[in-house]
Amino acid sequence: MIAKTFSAALNGIEANLVDIEAYMSGGNPNLVIIGLPDTAVKESKDRVITAIKNSGFDYPFAKRFVVNLAPADLKKEGAAFDLPIALSILAILGYIQPKKLKEFCAAGELALDGKIKKIRGSLPIALSARKNGINKIIVSAKNAQEASVINDVEIFPFENLSQAAMFINGDLYQEPHVYDASKDNSEYASKIDFADIKGQFIAKRAAEVAAAGGHNLIMSGPPGSGKTMLAKRMPTILPQMTFEESIETTKIWSAAGQNFSGNLIRIRPFRSPHHTSSTVSLAGGGIYPKPGEVSLAHNGILFLDEFSEFRRDALEILRQPLEDNKITVSRIKNALTFPASFMLIAAMNPCPCGNFGNPNKECVCSFIQIRRYLSKISGPLLDRIDIHISMPAVNIEELTDWARNGEASKTIRDRVIAAREIQTERFKETKIFSNSQMNAQEIKKFCAIDQKTSQMLKEIAVKLKLSARAFDRVLKVSRTIADLDKSENIKASHISEAAQYRAAEIL
Repeated sequence: MIAKTFSAALNGIEANLVDIEAYMSGGNPNLVIIGLPDTAVKESKDRVITAIKNSGFDYPFAKRFVVNLAPADLKKEGAAFDLPIALSILAILGYIQPKKLKEFCAAGELALDGKIKKIRGSLPIALSARKNGINKIIVSAKNAQEASVINDVEIFPFENLSQAAMFINGDLYQEPHVYDASKDNSEYASKIDFADIKGQFIAKRAAEVAAAGGHNLIMSGPPGSGKTMLAKRMPTILPQMTFEESIETTKIWSAAGQNFSGNLIRIRPFRSPHHTSSTVSLAGGGIYPKPGEVSLAHNGILFLDEFSEFRRDALEILRQPLEDNKITVSRIKNALTFPASFMLIAAMNPCPCGNFGNPNKECVCSFIQIRRYLSKISGPLLDRIDIHISMPAVNIEELTDWARNGEASKTIRDRVIAAREIQTERFKETKIFSNSQMNAQEIKKFCAIDQKTSQMLKEIAVKLKLSARAFDRVLKVSRTIADLDKSENIKASHISEAAQYRAAEIL
Protein backbone atom coordinates (compact mmCIF):
# COMPACT_ATOMS: atom_id res chain seq x y z
CA MET A 1 0.00 0.00 0.00
CA ILE A 2 1.08 3.57 -0.71
CA ALA A 3 0.02 6.47 1.50
CA LYS A 4 -0.07 9.89 -0.10
CA THR A 5 -0.37 13.50 1.02
CA PHE A 6 0.77 16.88 -0.31
CA SER A 7 3.21 19.62 0.56
CA ALA A 8 5.01 22.35 -1.42
CA ALA A 9 8.60 23.25 -2.27
CA LEU A 10 9.70 26.86 -2.23
CA ASN A 11 11.27 28.12 -5.44
CA GLY A 12 12.22 31.74 -4.83
CA ILE A 13 9.01 33.43 -3.70
CA GLU A 14 6.77 30.85 -5.36
CA ALA A 15 5.91 27.33 -4.18
CA ASN A 16 5.41 24.19 -6.27
CA LEU A 17 3.08 21.43 -5.11
CA VAL A 18 4.86 18.22 -4.09
CA ASP A 19 3.32 14.74 -3.76
CA ILE A 20 4.53 12.93 -0.63
CA GLU A 21 4.32 9.16 -1.21
CA ALA A 22 5.26 6.57 1.44
CA TYR A 23 5.71 2.82 0.99
CA MET A 24 6.61 0.13 3.55
CA SER A 25 8.29 -3.17 2.73
CA GLY A 26 10.60 -5.78 4.14
CA GLY A 27 14.29 -5.92 3.41
CA ASN A 28 17.06 -3.73 4.72
CA PRO A 29 15.51 -1.72 7.62
CA ASN A 30 15.80 1.98 6.86
CA LEU A 31 13.92 5.17 6.02
CA VAL A 32 14.91 6.34 2.54
CA ILE A 33 13.85 9.72 1.14
CA ILE A 34 14.12 10.17 -2.62
CA GLY A 35 13.10 12.90 -5.05
CA LEU A 36 16.08 15.30 -5.13
CA PRO A 37 16.12 16.25 -1.41
CA ASP A 38 18.75 18.60 0.01
CA THR A 39 20.67 17.93 3.23
CA ALA A 40 17.94 19.36 5.48
CA VAL A 41 15.35 17.05 3.89
CA LYS A 42 17.64 14.01 4.12
CA GLU A 43 18.19 14.71 7.82
CA SER A 44 14.43 14.77 8.36
CA LYS A 45 14.36 10.96 8.69
CA ASP A 46 15.97 11.18 12.14
CA ARG A 47 13.64 13.99 13.22
CA VAL A 48 10.58 12.15 11.85
CA ILE A 49 11.35 8.78 13.49
CA THR A 50 12.12 10.38 16.86
CA ALA A 51 9.03 12.63 16.67
CA ILE A 52 6.80 9.62 15.86
CA LYS A 53 8.18 7.65 18.84
CA ASN A 54 7.86 10.60 21.23
CA SER A 55 4.28 11.27 20.06
CA GLY A 56 3.09 7.91 21.41
CA PHE A 57 3.18 5.91 18.17
CA ASP A 58 5.05 2.63 17.61
CA TYR A 59 7.67 2.71 14.87
CA PRO A 60 8.73 -0.65 13.38
CA PHE A 61 12.50 -0.38 13.07
CA ALA A 62 12.59 -3.78 11.34
CA LYS A 63 10.74 -2.40 8.32
CA ARG A 64 11.98 -0.48 5.30
CA PHE A 65 10.21 2.77 4.36
CA VAL A 66 10.62 4.62 1.08
CA VAL A 67 9.31 8.20 0.86
CA ASN A 68 9.15 9.74 -2.59
CA LEU A 69 8.90 13.50 -3.12
CA ALA A 70 7.45 14.05 -6.58
CA PRO A 71 8.14 15.54 -9.08
CA ALA A 72 11.57 13.97 -8.81
CA ASP A 73 13.35 16.64 -10.88
CA LEU A 74 12.30 19.51 -8.55
CA LYS A 75 14.85 20.33 -5.86
CA LYS A 76 13.39 20.07 -2.33
CA GLU A 77 15.02 22.08 0.44
CA GLY A 78 14.24 22.96 4.03
CA ALA A 79 12.60 21.23 6.99
CA ALA A 80 8.96 21.90 5.98
CA PHE A 81 8.64 18.32 4.67
CA ASP A 82 9.03 16.79 8.16
CA LEU A 83 5.30 16.95 8.94
CA PRO A 84 3.91 15.51 5.67
CA ILE A 85 6.54 12.73 5.70
CA ALA A 86 5.58 11.79 9.27
CA LEU A 87 1.86 11.85 8.41
CA SER A 88 2.34 9.62 5.38
CA ILE A 89 4.33 7.10 7.45
CA LEU A 90 1.62 7.10 10.14
CA ALA A 91 -0.92 6.36 7.39
CA ILE A 92 1.15 3.36 6.24
CA LEU A 93 1.27 2.13 9.85
CA GLY A 94 -2.51 2.40 10.18
CA TYR A 95 -2.65 5.33 12.59
CA ILE A 96 -4.22 7.62 9.93
CA GLN A 97 -6.81 6.79 7.30
CA PRO A 98 -5.00 7.11 3.91
CA LYS A 99 -8.12 8.31 2.05
CA LYS A 100 -8.56 11.22 4.45
CA LEU A 101 -4.86 12.11 4.33
CA LYS A 102 -5.11 12.74 0.57
CA GLU A 103 -7.39 15.73 1.23
CA PHE A 104 -4.64 17.74 2.97
CA CYS A 105 -1.53 19.74 2.22
CA ALA A 106 0.86 19.86 5.18
CA ALA A 107 4.01 21.84 5.94
CA GLY A 108 5.98 22.06 9.15
CA GLU A 109 9.25 21.22 10.84
CA LEU A 110 9.13 18.62 13.62
CA ALA A 111 10.94 18.89 16.92
CA LEU A 112 12.19 15.65 18.49
CA ASP A 113 9.30 15.68 20.96
CA GLY A 114 6.74 15.87 18.12
CA LYS A 115 5.96 19.58 18.30
CA ILE A 116 5.33 21.34 14.98
CA LYS A 117 7.67 24.29 14.49
CA LYS A 118 7.31 27.42 12.38
CA ILE A 119 8.61 27.43 8.81
CA ARG A 120 9.22 30.12 6.22
CA GLY A 121 7.02 30.42 3.15
CA SER A 122 3.65 29.38 4.59
CA LEU A 123 1.87 32.03 2.47
CA PRO A 124 3.36 30.87 -0.88
CA ILE A 125 2.57 27.28 0.16
CA ALA A 126 -1.08 28.20 0.82
CA LEU A 127 -1.26 29.95 -2.56
CA SER A 128 0.19 26.91 -4.30
CA ALA A 129 -2.28 24.56 -2.60
CA ARG A 130 -5.23 26.72 -3.60
CA LYS A 131 -3.97 26.91 -7.17
CA ASN A 132 -3.90 23.11 -7.30
CA GLY A 133 -7.38 22.66 -5.86
CA ILE A 134 -6.38 21.68 -2.30
CA ASN A 135 -8.24 23.74 0.27
CA LYS A 136 -7.24 22.06 3.56
CA ILE A 137 -3.80 22.93 4.91
CA ILE A 138 -2.13 21.79 8.13
CA VAL A 139 0.58 24.07 9.55
CA SER A 140 2.19 25.06 12.82
CA ALA A 141 0.10 27.26 15.10
CA LYS A 142 2.75 29.96 14.57
CA ASN A 143 2.15 29.94 10.81
CA ALA A 144 -1.66 30.05 11.01
CA GLN A 145 -2.11 33.83 10.86
CA GLU A 146 0.09 34.26 7.80
CA ALA A 147 -1.32 31.31 5.86
CA SER A 148 -4.95 32.26 6.56
CA VAL A 149 -4.60 35.53 4.61
CA ILE A 150 -5.70 33.57 1.53
CA ASN A 151 -9.39 33.11 0.80
CA ASP A 152 -10.91 29.78 -0.30
CA VAL A 153 -8.56 27.68 1.85
CA GLU A 154 -9.00 26.30 5.36
CA ILE A 155 -5.98 26.56 7.63
CA PHE A 156 -5.78 24.05 10.49
CA PRO A 157 -3.02 24.90 12.99
CA PHE A 158 -1.68 22.35 15.48
CA GLU A 159 0.93 22.30 18.21
CA ASN A 160 2.14 18.73 17.70
CA LEU A 161 2.08 15.67 15.46
CA SER A 162 -0.41 13.63 17.51
CA GLN A 163 -3.02 16.42 17.34
CA ALA A 164 -2.67 16.58 13.54
CA ALA A 165 -3.07 12.79 13.25
CA MET A 166 -6.16 12.76 15.49
CA PHE A 167 -7.73 15.60 13.49
CA ILE A 168 -7.24 13.87 10.14
CA ASN A 169 -8.90 10.74 11.51
CA GLY A 170 -11.83 12.75 12.84
CA ASP A 171 -11.01 12.05 16.51
CA LEU A 172 -10.27 15.72 17.26
CA TYR A 173 -12.48 18.62 16.24
CA GLN A 174 -10.70 21.76 15.05
CA GLU A 175 -12.16 24.90 13.51
CA PRO A 176 -10.16 26.42 10.64
CA HIS A 177 -8.16 29.45 11.67
CA VAL A 178 -9.79 32.78 10.78
CA TYR A 179 -7.44 35.61 9.90
CA ASP A 180 -7.45 38.28 12.62
CA ALA A 181 -7.34 41.60 10.77
CA SER A 182 -7.25 43.52 14.07
CA LYS A 183 -3.58 42.55 14.39
CA ASP A 184 -2.71 44.41 11.20
CA ASN A 185 -0.84 47.63 11.75
CA SER A 186 -1.89 49.82 8.85
CA GLU A 187 -0.45 53.06 10.19
CA TYR A 188 3.20 54.05 10.48
CA ALA A 189 3.56 53.87 14.27
CA SER A 190 6.34 56.28 15.15
CA LYS A 191 6.91 59.54 16.94
CA ILE A 192 9.00 60.95 14.08
CA ASP A 193 7.36 63.56 11.87
CA PHE A 194 8.24 65.84 8.96
CA ALA A 195 7.52 68.76 11.29
CA ASP A 196 10.80 67.91 13.07
CA ILE A 197 12.88 68.98 10.06
CA LYS A 198 14.16 72.54 10.26
CA GLY A 199 14.47 74.46 6.99
CA GLN A 200 15.23 72.44 3.83
CA PHE A 201 11.97 73.48 2.16
CA ILE A 202 13.13 72.48 -1.33
CA ALA A 203 14.18 69.03 -0.10
CA LYS A 204 10.87 68.50 1.69
CA ARG A 205 8.97 69.50 -1.42
CA ALA A 206 11.10 67.07 -3.46
CA ALA A 207 10.33 64.32 -0.93
CA GLU A 208 6.61 65.01 -1.30
CA VAL A 209 6.85 64.76 -5.10
CA ALA A 210 8.86 61.54 -4.79
CA ALA A 211 6.28 60.00 -2.45
CA ALA A 212 3.36 61.10 -4.61
CA GLY A 213 4.71 59.41 -7.74
CA GLY A 214 6.95 56.68 -6.33
CA HIS A 215 10.05 58.39 -7.74
CA ASN A 216 13.68 57.74 -6.82
CA LEU A 217 15.47 60.49 -4.89
CA ILE A 218 19.14 61.24 -4.20
CA MET A 219 20.29 63.87 -1.70
CA SER A 220 23.78 65.33 -1.45
CA GLY A 221 24.93 67.64 1.30
CA PRO A 222 27.30 68.11 4.25
CA PRO A 223 26.94 66.09 7.46
CA GLY A 224 24.06 67.30 9.62
CA SER A 225 22.06 68.86 6.80
CA GLY A 226 19.12 66.51 7.45
CA LYS A 227 19.48 63.89 4.70
CA THR A 228 19.04 60.83 6.91
CA MET A 229 16.44 62.59 9.02
CA LEU A 230 14.33 63.31 5.94
CA ALA A 231 14.72 59.79 4.54
CA LYS A 232 13.58 58.13 7.76
CA ARG A 233 10.42 60.25 7.72
CA MET A 234 9.47 59.27 4.17
CA PRO A 235 7.30 56.32 5.34
CA THR A 236 5.14 58.74 7.35
CA ILE A 237 3.89 60.41 4.15
CA LEU A 238 3.38 57.31 2.01
CA PRO A 239 -0.14 55.93 1.45
CA GLN A 240 -1.22 52.55 2.76
CA MET A 241 -0.63 49.64 0.40
CA THR A 242 -3.50 48.17 -1.56
CA PHE A 243 -4.51 44.59 -0.72
CA GLU A 244 -2.78 43.29 -3.86
CA GLU A 245 0.45 45.10 -2.92
CA SER A 246 0.22 43.74 0.64
CA ILE A 247 -0.17 40.14 -0.55
CA GLU A 248 2.76 40.53 -2.94
CA THR A 249 5.00 42.06 -0.26
CA THR A 250 4.00 39.55 2.42
CA LYS A 251 4.75 36.67 0.05
CA ILE A 252 8.29 37.96 -0.49
CA TRP A 253 8.92 38.42 3.23
CA SER A 254 7.44 35.00 3.99
CA ALA A 255 9.68 33.26 1.45
CA ALA A 256 12.70 35.07 2.89
CA GLY A 257 11.72 34.12 6.46
CA GLN A 258 11.35 37.78 7.41
CA ASN A 259 7.64 37.99 8.32
CA PHE A 260 8.13 37.25 12.03
CA SER A 261 4.74 38.62 13.13
CA GLY A 262 2.89 36.41 10.65
CA ASN A 263 0.47 39.23 9.80
CA LEU A 264 -0.33 40.72 6.42
CA ILE A 265 2.19 43.50 5.80
CA ARG A 266 0.16 46.70 5.43
CA ILE A 267 2.91 49.27 6.05
CA ARG A 268 5.26 49.94 3.16
CA PRO A 269 8.67 48.39 3.90
CA PHE A 270 11.61 50.63 4.77
CA ARG A 271 14.91 48.83 4.26
CA SER A 272 18.20 50.48 5.15
CA PRO A 273 21.15 48.14 4.52
CA HIS A 274 24.60 49.17 5.74
CA HIS A 275 27.10 50.45 3.19
CA THR A 276 29.28 47.36 3.77
CA SER A 277 26.50 45.14 2.37
CA SER A 278 27.53 42.65 -0.31
CA THR A 279 26.11 42.31 -3.79
CA VAL A 280 24.30 39.09 -2.83
CA SER A 281 22.66 40.66 0.23
CA LEU A 282 21.28 43.46 -1.94
CA ALA A 283 20.31 41.47 -5.04
CA GLY A 284 19.43 38.17 -3.39
CA GLY A 285 20.96 34.79 -4.06
CA GLY A 286 22.58 31.84 -2.34
CA ILE A 287 22.69 28.18 -3.33
CA TYR A 288 18.91 28.28 -3.32
CA PRO A 289 18.27 31.94 -4.20
CA LYS A 290 16.33 33.98 -1.67
CA PRO A 291 15.13 37.59 -2.00
CA GLY A 292 17.65 40.33 -1.21
CA GLU A 293 17.17 43.86 0.10
CA VAL A 294 15.90 45.18 -3.24
CA SER A 295 13.05 42.66 -3.13
CA LEU A 296 12.35 43.04 0.60
CA ALA A 297 11.85 46.75 -0.20
CA HIS A 298 9.24 45.89 -2.88
CA ASN A 299 6.35 48.40 -2.78
CA GLY A 300 8.30 50.40 -0.21
CA ILE A 301 11.58 52.27 0.26
CA LEU A 302 15.19 51.17 -0.13
CA PHE A 303 17.30 53.73 1.73
CA LEU A 304 21.02 53.71 0.97
CA ASP A 305 22.80 56.03 3.38
CA GLU A 306 26.43 56.90 2.63
CA PHE A 307 25.63 56.05 -1.01
CA SER A 308 29.15 56.63 -2.30
CA GLU A 309 30.61 54.31 0.38
CA PHE A 310 28.88 51.25 -1.12
CA ARG A 311 30.97 48.95 -3.28
CA ARG A 312 30.61 49.83 -6.94
CA ASP A 313 29.57 46.31 -7.96
CA ALA A 314 26.87 46.37 -5.26
CA LEU A 315 25.50 49.66 -6.58
CA GLU A 316 25.55 48.50 -10.20
CA ILE A 317 23.09 45.68 -9.47
CA LEU A 318 20.49 48.41 -8.87
CA ARG A 319 20.37 49.20 -12.58
CA GLN A 320 18.00 46.37 -13.56
CA PRO A 321 15.43 46.82 -10.76
CA LEU A 322 15.39 50.61 -11.20
CA GLU A 323 14.57 50.12 -14.86
CA ASP A 324 12.43 46.96 -14.89
CA ASN A 325 11.02 46.79 -11.32
CA LYS A 326 12.38 43.24 -10.99
CA ILE A 327 15.72 41.52 -10.59
CA THR A 328 16.94 38.24 -12.05
CA VAL A 329 19.31 36.17 -9.93
CA SER A 330 21.19 33.54 -11.94
CA ARG A 331 23.06 30.66 -10.34
CA ILE A 332 24.47 27.42 -11.76
CA LYS A 333 21.55 25.40 -10.37
CA ASN A 334 18.78 27.92 -10.84
CA ALA A 335 17.74 31.33 -12.18
CA LEU A 336 14.91 33.22 -10.50
CA THR A 337 13.25 36.58 -11.02
CA PHE A 338 12.13 38.49 -7.92
CA PRO A 339 9.85 41.55 -7.84
CA ALA A 340 11.77 44.73 -6.98
CA SER A 341 9.56 47.78 -7.43
CA PHE A 342 10.80 50.19 -4.78
CA MET A 343 11.57 53.84 -4.20
CA LEU A 344 15.31 54.36 -3.99
CA ILE A 345 16.25 57.06 -1.49
CA ALA A 346 20.00 57.73 -1.49
CA ALA A 347 21.98 60.09 0.73
CA MET A 348 25.63 61.04 0.32
CA ASN A 349 28.26 63.58 1.25
CA PRO A 350 29.79 65.70 -1.53
CA CYS A 351 33.34 64.61 -0.59
CA PRO A 352 35.18 62.41 1.94
CA CYS A 353 35.26 65.12 4.63
CA GLY A 354 31.73 66.18 3.72
CA ASN A 355 32.38 69.91 3.56
CA PHE A 356 32.82 70.57 -0.15
CA GLY A 357 30.63 73.57 -0.96
CA ASN A 358 29.87 74.22 2.71
CA PRO A 359 30.25 77.98 3.40
CA ASN A 360 30.64 77.35 7.13
CA LYS A 361 33.48 74.83 7.02
CA GLU A 362 36.57 74.38 4.88
CA CYS A 363 36.92 71.29 2.71
CA VAL A 364 40.28 69.56 3.20
CA CYS A 365 39.92 67.10 0.32
CA SER A 366 41.98 67.24 -2.85
CA PHE A 367 40.37 67.15 -6.28
CA ILE A 368 41.66 63.61 -6.83
CA GLN A 369 40.21 62.44 -3.50
CA ILE A 370 36.81 63.90 -4.38
CA ARG A 371 36.76 62.29 -7.83
CA ARG A 372 37.80 58.91 -6.38
CA TYR A 373 35.12 59.23 -3.70
CA LEU A 374 32.39 59.93 -6.26
CA SER A 375 33.63 57.48 -8.90
CA LYS A 376 31.70 54.55 -7.37
CA ILE A 377 28.46 56.11 -8.60
CA SER A 378 28.25 55.60 -12.34
CA GLY A 379 26.49 57.93 -14.75
CA PRO A 380 24.01 55.27 -15.92
CA LEU A 381 22.98 54.59 -12.31
CA LEU A 382 22.55 58.28 -11.54
CA ASP A 383 20.56 58.66 -14.75
CA ARG A 384 17.97 56.24 -13.34
CA ILE A 385 17.28 58.43 -10.30
CA ASP A 386 14.44 60.85 -11.01
CA ILE A 387 15.05 63.58 -8.44
CA HIS A 388 18.45 65.07 -7.52
CA ILE A 389 18.68 67.42 -4.53
CA SER A 390 21.58 69.37 -3.04
CA MET A 391 20.94 70.05 0.64
CA PRO A 392 22.95 72.93 2.13
CA ALA A 393 23.85 73.09 5.79
CA VAL A 394 21.00 74.39 7.96
CA ASN A 395 21.75 77.88 9.30
CA ILE A 396 21.66 78.63 13.01
CA GLU A 397 18.64 80.93 12.73
CA GLU A 398 16.47 78.09 11.43
CA LEU A 399 17.78 75.67 14.05
CA THR A 400 16.97 78.03 16.93
CA ASP A 401 13.56 79.11 15.64
CA TRP A 402 11.67 77.08 18.27
CA ALA A 403 8.33 78.70 17.54
CA ARG A 404 8.25 77.71 13.90
CA ASN A 405 7.36 74.15 12.91
CA GLY A 406 7.27 72.69 9.45
CA GLU A 407 4.31 70.92 7.93
CA ALA A 408 3.23 67.76 9.75
CA SER A 409 3.51 64.39 8.02
CA LYS A 410 -0.27 63.97 8.07
CA THR A 411 -0.81 67.17 6.08
CA ILE A 412 1.74 66.13 3.46
CA ARG A 413 0.40 62.58 3.41
CA ASP A 414 -3.11 63.80 2.64
CA ARG A 415 -1.80 65.54 -0.48
CA VAL A 416 0.23 62.46 -1.45
CA ILE A 417 -2.82 60.20 -1.06
CA ALA A 418 -4.93 62.58 -3.20
CA ALA A 419 -2.28 62.41 -5.95
CA ARG A 420 -2.06 58.62 -5.68
CA GLU A 421 -5.86 58.32 -6.01
CA ILE A 422 -5.63 60.20 -9.30
CA GLN A 423 -2.98 57.73 -10.46
CA THR A 424 -5.03 54.74 -9.31
CA GLU A 425 -7.91 55.93 -11.48
CA ARG A 426 -5.54 56.68 -14.38
CA PHE A 427 -3.92 53.25 -14.34
CA LYS A 428 -6.95 51.15 -13.41
CA GLU A 429 -6.75 49.28 -16.73
CA THR A 430 -3.04 48.49 -16.24
CA LYS A 431 -0.90 46.61 -13.73
CA ILE A 432 0.96 49.66 -12.43
CA PHE A 433 0.27 51.79 -9.38
CA SER A 434 2.25 55.01 -9.78
CA ASN A 435 3.64 57.46 -12.34
CA SER A 436 7.20 56.21 -11.86
CA GLN A 437 6.22 52.81 -13.31
CA MET A 438 5.03 54.18 -16.65
CA ASN A 439 6.64 52.76 -19.79
CA ALA A 440 7.24 54.61 -23.08
CA GLN A 441 3.72 54.02 -24.40
CA GLU A 442 2.10 55.18 -21.18
CA ILE A 443 4.30 58.28 -21.05
CA LYS A 444 3.16 59.15 -24.56
CA LYS A 445 -0.47 58.64 -23.55
CA PHE A 446 -0.58 60.31 -20.13
CA CYS A 447 2.19 62.92 -20.36
CA ALA A 448 1.13 64.82 -23.47
CA ILE A 449 2.03 68.53 -23.48
CA ASP A 450 1.14 71.42 -25.75
CA GLN A 451 3.51 72.86 -28.36
CA LYS A 452 4.68 75.81 -26.25
CA THR A 453 5.49 73.63 -23.25
CA SER A 454 7.15 71.10 -25.55
CA GLN A 455 9.46 73.78 -26.92
CA MET A 456 10.42 74.81 -23.39
CA LEU A 457 11.18 71.20 -22.51
CA LYS A 458 13.40 70.88 -25.60
CA GLU A 459 15.42 73.91 -24.51
CA ILE A 460 15.78 72.51 -20.99
CA ALA A 461 16.87 69.13 -22.34
CA VAL A 462 19.57 70.77 -24.47
CA LYS A 463 20.79 72.97 -21.62
CA LEU A 464 20.95 70.14 -19.08
CA LYS A 465 22.19 67.63 -21.69
CA LEU A 466 19.50 65.15 -20.73
CA SER A 467 19.69 61.58 -21.97
CA ALA A 468 16.59 59.93 -23.46
CA ARG A 469 16.02 58.18 -20.13
CA ALA A 470 16.38 61.40 -18.13
CA PHE A 471 14.04 63.14 -20.57
CA ASP A 472 11.34 60.54 -19.87
CA ARG A 473 11.89 60.81 -16.13
CA VAL A 474 11.41 64.57 -16.24
CA LEU A 475 8.05 63.95 -17.90
CA LYS A 476 7.08 61.40 -15.25
CA VAL A 477 7.96 63.79 -12.43
CA SER A 478 6.07 66.56 -14.23
CA ARG A 479 3.00 64.30 -14.36
CA THR A 480 3.27 63.77 -10.59
CA ILE A 481 3.62 67.50 -9.89
CA ALA A 482 0.53 68.10 -12.02
CA ASP A 483 -1.32 65.45 -9.99
CA LEU A 484 -0.34 67.19 -6.75
CA ASP A 485 -1.65 70.38 -8.33
CA LYS A 486 -4.84 68.49 -9.34
CA SER A 487 -4.22 69.54 -12.91
CA GLU A 488 -5.38 67.34 -15.77
CA ASN A 489 -2.72 68.75 -18.09
CA ILE A 490 1.02 69.17 -17.57
CA LYS A 491 1.83 72.87 -17.53
CA ALA A 492 5.05 74.81 -18.05
CA SER A 493 5.40 75.36 -14.29
CA HIS A 494 5.29 71.60 -13.71
CA ILE A 495 7.99 71.01 -16.33
CA SER A 496 10.14 73.75 -14.78
CA GLU A 497 9.94 72.24 -11.30
CA ALA A 498 10.68 68.75 -12.58
CA ALA A 499 13.70 70.04 -14.54
CA GLN A 500 14.96 71.78 -11.41
CA TYR A 501 15.25 68.37 -9.78
CA ARG A 502 17.64 67.25 -12.53
CA ALA A 503 19.80 70.36 -12.39
CA ALA A 504 21.45 69.73 -9.00
CA GLU A 505 25.19 69.01 -9.19
CA ILE A 506 25.42 65.64 -7.44
CA LEU A 507 28.65 64.43 -9.06
